[in-house]
Parts: sequence; structure tokens; C-alpha cells
Amino acid sequence: MVYHPKLKSITERNVKTIAKMEAASVNSRSTGERIADLVAKWVGSWTFLIIQSVLLILWMVVNLWGWWNSWDPYPFVLLNLVLSFQAAFATPIILMSENRQARLSERRNHLDLQINLLAEQENTEQLRLLRLLCEKAGIETLRPQEEALEQETHPDEIIRQIMETVEVDQHRAGL
Repeated sequence: MVYHPKLKSITERNVKTIAKMEAASVNSRSTGERIADLVAKWVGSWTFLIIQSVLLILWMVVNLWGWWNSWDPYPFVLLNLVLSFQAAFATPIILMSENRQARLSERRNHLDLQINLLAEQENTEQLRLLRLLCEKAGIETLRPQEEALEQETHPDEIIRQIMETVEVDQHRAGL
């Protein structure tokens, strides 16, 4: 696909803006957030999973093979304790990282909504101006649907309609 030079410069500018936003969010993390992100990244990797699996198998083999001198005989109570300890620490750290990611996602959603609302307002105004130009030029264009599109959109009314529809659908489904 070939991009028009102007479109390419616009998309490059947008990509750079997004990259700056991402860099700002990464650079503004606290030390705790950085640690939580590193732990979540490590624990969520194939390397960690493979190393942990090898260590678990090695632990069990050494304890079963050296039955007479094992430090954690079957059913591996000490191993269960170690894994529980690991889970007790890893879980809240991973949740902290996920909470930070959720906050970033929420900010992006707010930004998207704001931009969408601005675009809708601009489009409404453009339609109104286009209709005025057509009227001035003596061009008949308005149909009921076009008139409706010129009206201002009220997000709170749309949310109310969505909620009513969802509640009716959930009631019908027995939820």
C-alpha cells in the first residue's frame, strides 16, 4: 500500500505522539511500580516457567532418588510450602502491575472518548454548515435522517439508552 506523502507525515506525527505518551508513562513509574512490572514480566515469561519446571522436577527426583537421605520426602510438604510462599508474594506484585496497566488503559479510554466526542461535535458542525451552503446555493438535500445527524449528540442520553437495553436483555436472559 502506498501512502500519500501528507498522510505519511500525519501518521508519523501521530505515532511519535503515542510513543512520547508511552515513554512518559514508563518514565513516571515509581520504584515500586518498576519492580512490580519487572517481577510480572519475569514471572510471566517462558524462561521463568521452564526454569521453575526444571527446578521442581529436580527437587522431586533428588528427594525420591535419595529416599533414605531426602530433605523433603514424598508428598513434598516443604516444596508445597516454598511454592505457596512464592505465590503469596508473586500474586500481589503481579496485581500491582496489572492495576497500573488498568489505570493507563483507563486514561487511554478517557482520551479516546474525549477525541471521539470532539470529532462528533466537529462532524455535526460540518453537516450544519454544509446544509447552510446547500440552502444558499439552492440545492435541496435534507431528508429526515440528515436532519437528525445535524443534532447534537448527548452522551449521557446514549449511555442511558444502552443501560436500559442491557438491563432489558439481562432480564430476558434471567441474569
